[in-house]
Amino acid sequence: MKKIGMLGGMSWESSATYYRLLNEEIKKRLGGLHSAKIILSSVDFEEIEKFQHSALWDETAAILSKEAKAIEDAKADFLIICTNTMHKVVPKIEKNISIPILHIADSTGKALVRDKIKKVALLGTKFTMTEEFYKNRIQEKFGIEVVIPNEKEQNIIHDVIYKELCFGKCKRSSRDEYIKIIKRLEEEHNCEGVILGCTEISMLIKQGYVDIPIYDTTLLHVLDAIDFALEL
Repeated sequence: MKKIGMLGGMSWESSATYYRLLNEEIKKRLGGLHSAKIILSSVDFEEIEKFQHSALWDETAAILSKEAKAIEDAKADFLIICTNTMHKVVPKIEKNISIPILHIADSTGKALVRDKIKKVALLGTKFTMTEEFYKNRIQEKFGIEVVIPNEKEQNIIHDVIYKELCFGKCKRSSRDEYIKIIKRLEEEHNCEGVILGCTEISMLIKQGYVDIPIYDTTLLHVLDAIDFALEL
C-alpha cells in the first residue's frame, strides 16, 4: 500500500471527510483492521482565504508548496490536495516536489466519461466556477461541456461555502437555493449531471436531491487515491 499525502485544512471540515472516506474505503476493500497510510498536513485556512480573496495566488502557492514538500519529505508516495479551488496553483506546487499530484478534476472527468456525460453543470467557489484552471481541464482533457451558474447564483453558492459550510453549518434554506440553481441549469441548459466542485458542498447536497446525477468531487478524489495507493 502506498502512503497517501493529504494537504488539507481548506477547510478542515472537508478534510475530516477526506480522512474518514479514505479509511472507510481501505477497510471496505481490504477488510479486518486495515486503514489507510496517510501523511497529513493541515494549513491555517484563515491565511489562505485572505490571500484567495485578495487574488494573491503566488502567496497561496508558496504556502502550499512548502507544505507539499514537507509531506514528500515525510515519505508520502503521492499527494492529494483536499480542496478544488487550490488546484489553481497545482502547476506551481508540482515544480517544488517530485511525487505525483492526483488532480481532482481528473478524478471527476474520468467519472463523467465513464457515465457518458456530455454536458455538466459546475458548482463551486467563484474562483472554481469562473476561472479556467478547472472547467477548461474538464472540457479540453475529457471533451465535456461545462456550464456555470449566472453571476447572482455564483454569489449565492460562494457565500454559502465560505459563510456556512466552512463552519460546518448546513442550512435547509441554502440547500433549497442550491437545488433551485441545479434545476434551472438542468432545464435551461440540458445539463446531464452536476459537479459538486467544492469539497464542502457534499455536506449539503446528496444524490437524489435533484433528478440528474451528482458528481461528488471529494468522493471521486478519494476513490482515485485508493486505487492509486493499492495500484489497482
